[in-house]
Amino acid sequence: MPVPYPLSRELLEAVLEDRTSDRFVCELIWPRLGYEQNGEGIWSAGPGTEANWRESFPIEPQFIAERPASVALTRSVPKPYKQLLKEQLGFGGYKIGGLYPRRTRRATAVNWLLADLAERGEPLPASGPMPPLLDQPADPVQGHPGDLPIA
Repeated sequence: MPVPYPLSRELLEAVLEDRTSDRFVCELIWPRLGYEQNGEGIWSAGPGTEANWRESFPIEPQFIAERPASVALTRSVPKPYKQLLKEQLGFGGYKIGGLYPRRTRRATAVNWLLADLAERGEPLPASGPMPPLLDQPADPVQGHPGDLPIA
């Protein structure tokens, strides 16, 4: 099983600020769900992937681009952890003019990552490794170059 990219408050805030690609956001989640990357760069459900994920999404669920994957991610967050974005990161949501599916799905992804840490009893460090950060996209609906279109 691949080693997941280390999480930190700084990294999760960069995700919320739309400073990483949508694919990078998914790559934070896939290995934590038990998906494994093959030699062609495709992530597939592995032996450690729960049956419901494996059956619904045998290959890399696109949590940002595809609504069904985002809905499944939202539903998989246990009730006690639904407010971790607010409680741990002080995230109050996006402003009305900044509400785009890509951004709300990023918030879902970050909340899921926080819930995963909480379930494992792991702390969220303040800082850690960071990918090269991108500028916020000029068009938040389209996202960064290479991001999949929103469905």
